Amino acid sequence: MSKRVKIKHLIKEGQPGEKVTVSGWVRTFRQNRFISLNDGSCLSNMQIVVDFENMEESIIKSITTGAAISASGEVVESQGRGQRIEIQAETIEIHGLADPDKYPLQAKRHGLEFLREIAHLRFRTNTFGAIFRIRHSASFAIHKFFNDRGFYYMHSPILTGSDAEGAGEMFQVTTLPLNDVPKTEDGEVDYKQDFFEKATNLTVSGQLEAELGALALSEVYTFGPTFRAENSHTSRHLAEFWMIEPEVAFCDLEDNMNLAEDMLKYIIQYVMDHNREDLDFLDNRLQQEEKSKPQHQRSPMALIEKLEFCLANDFERVSYTEAIRILMNSKPNKKKKFQFVIEEWGADLHSEHERFLVEKHFKKPVILYDYPKDIKSFYMRLNEDGKTVGAMDILFPGIGEIIGGSQREERLDVLLSRMKEMDIPEEEMSWYLDTRRFGTCPHAGYGLGFERMILFVTGMANIRDVIPFPRYPGSAEF
Repeated sequence: MSKRVKIKHLIKEGQPGEKVTVSGWVRTFRQNRFISLNDGSCLSNMQIVVDFENMEESIIKSITTGAAISASGEVVESQGRGQRIEIQAETIEIHGLADPDKYPLQAKRHGLEFLREIAHLRFRTNTFGAIFRIRHSASFAIHKFFNDRGFYYMHSPILTGSDAEGAGEMFQVTTLPLNDVPKTEDGEVDYKQDFFEKATNLTVSGQLEAELGALALSEVYTFGPTFRAENSHTSRHLAEFWMIEPEVAFCDLEDNMNLAEDMLKYIIQYVMDHNREDLDFLDNRLQQEEKSKPQHQRSPMALIEKLEFCLANDFERVSYTEAIRILMNSKPNKKKKFQFVIEEWGADLHSEHERFLVEKHFKKPVILYDYPKDIKSFYMRLNEDGKTVGAMDILFPGIGEIIGGSQREERLDVLLSRMKEMDIPEEEMSWYLDTRRFGTCPHAGYGLGFERMILFVTGMANIRDVIPFPRYPGSAEF
């Protein structure tokens, strides 16, 4: 048997007359003659032509949708339409059978909800093959972007002893017997008998630990799993997701905005350069879906158009105060078309407001900055006005906020005052405060929810469809 060649490389470089072996999973087998084979290396299938008169009947009967096979033979010019070459099979080896009466994936379009129920098999569909190849490319692009700029990749802890950020409900981790939890004399849980001897949770962010790294290595980033125990069933929430969090010393808010904009454009460009076939497929899929929607619910831009739009435009930089003025004077707000009507400065912005600014008003990606301190975290740098902090959010078409970040509060006295305001215990954060006591400096960073980025780049509507095995309330399958 000749050496196995991936279908991706064969389609690109294969020449008639070559002897090759391809291996993969059968998509279709027509007329007992034409096998459509896919190995996951690309969206396209390779057509295998079978000489059934010279092939054992047991082999022919085993070639069903979903079966894993290897086909060896000569590359020839294709007689059919849609492909440049095909393989004239000389031998076929069956690796794994797939009972056609039980195999759930057939040559038809399946609903996304159904595919979520069989997430262990949905990788084999065109849609999810495209999504997860793009996910890989975006992951690689992020590492390449930071590596090429001299950042150090840092692994922040997954287990943590505090929820200092107040980011939401956390998953508790314990080895205590839940049917007989040990108690102290005061009736509290006796964590001294637990593994870490204190209450411990799964992390909601690697940011605070990344700050420690940045204040020694200058430029670091984390890229790891984070967890939120919010009982949310929306299409934008997961209980387990991945975050990219760079932290940069000697960096202010403007530097932070520049880095974030450069990173987003780099990821988009990389995916467009390396996954065009997958993007074209998803773009076409999205356009077919849009046709079935009422006019007012349709996306303003097709997928490729949306990605090119983000690359072509400098992001508009607007203060929160200016954004509130725009929103308060907007038609949807005056006519109370917004679900959350903006009535005064200090209001928290929702996705509908963010999308209005991006899609209707500025018609380009937007960076909002200088938010009211009362709606932002304790570690964000207090501005001279005493009312706002040096925070920034990047808003994208179709999705709203995609990045949140800030210049960090490096002044110890101001940080202690903010922690007191927000009831954050100083003793629990002594390790964090030490970086302000010993050689503090201006620094900044941000967080990008990776699944939100993949949602944007693929045009998918539900975040559960851009992570291999989604975790959400009531679901921890596989």
